[in-house]
Amino acid sequence: MSAPGTPSDPEPDPVGEEVSTQRRLALNEDWAATIVGLLLLVLVLAGLWPGWLVP
Repeated sequence: MSAPGTPSDPEPDPVGEEVSTQRRLALNEDWAATIVGLLLLVLVLAGLWPGWLVP
């Protein structure tokens, strides 16, 4: 086993960390859009929101 900081240890990849943050943000946006869409559907089906108002 090598000592920490030797050339055999790869450096942390800051770009990879940024990509995972962007994927998490995109996933959160997808879920938010899904929830809003389902909420609109429920409101229209319940008659609380007129169907012509939803594009």
